[in-house]
Amino acid sequence: MAGVEGGIPRMSDRKPLVILKTGRKIPSLASIHGDYEDWIAVGMGWPADAVRVLDAGGARALPHPGSVAGIAITGSGSMVTERADWMLRAADWLAEALNREVPVLGICFGHQLLAHALGGEVDYNPRGVEVGTVEVTMAEAAADDPLFSVLPTRLWAQLSHRQSVRALPTGATLLGTSEMEPHQGFAYGPRAWGVQFHPEFDERIIPHFVEYYREILGEQSRSVDALKAAVRPAPESRLLLRRFAEIVRDGSR
Repeated sequence: MAGVEGGIPRMSDRKPLVILKTGRKIPSLASIHGDYEDWIAVGMGWPADAVRVLDAGGARALPHPGSVAGIAITGSGSMVTERADWMLRAADWLAEALNREVPVLGICFGHQLLAHALGGEVDYNPRGVEVGTVEVTMAEAAADDPLFSVLPTRLWAQLSHRQSVRALPTGATLLGTSEMEPHQGFAYGPRAWGVQFHPEFDERIIPHFVEYYREILGEQSRSVDALKAAVRPAPESRLLLRRFAEIVRDGSR
């Protein structure tokens, strides 16, 4: 019989945490170990054998939501407005998971896909690309939220996105904002959250995304060098991952 490692359940003991992989890291990050799903799992403190990674674009079928302990949705270079078949399948699956109150955390693209699945509006941010280390301010509702209450009122976070949640789903609660992004985080019901920033990114990763957007940033008369110089660690944002893991573990017992 399999045991428990470091207080964290193995897949064979309990329902798995599913990480829905919706994209891959950009080529310039080849020298940095891992990918979105690895960084998320590490940030949550989950060992590899306690996580089931599903490729949203390649999976023939997604598991029954009742068979998983929780779901985290990664970032992606894809755009929700593409409405690809795999996105529509994933959105339907997420909606079913929410009906069963499976804990769900959408990150960046995952945040947008979750909002779309719930009837929100996603499109390009009219203010342009938000990339780099950005100050995020929590909304008043965050103080009482089971997940976001672990975050300070203001914190630094790593961001890289062109599209945004332009309108929250009906019934969603706004949890955070930034200068360029009015919907940095939201909650829907008791166990579903979207977050536009990347709590799994560190200060080694985000400069690569600043460089990735060099041409677009130039068109917006924004300095790549200044954005790179402003990159800083954002350890407080990672608290979100640890707390979500606690919520998943508590619900799977």
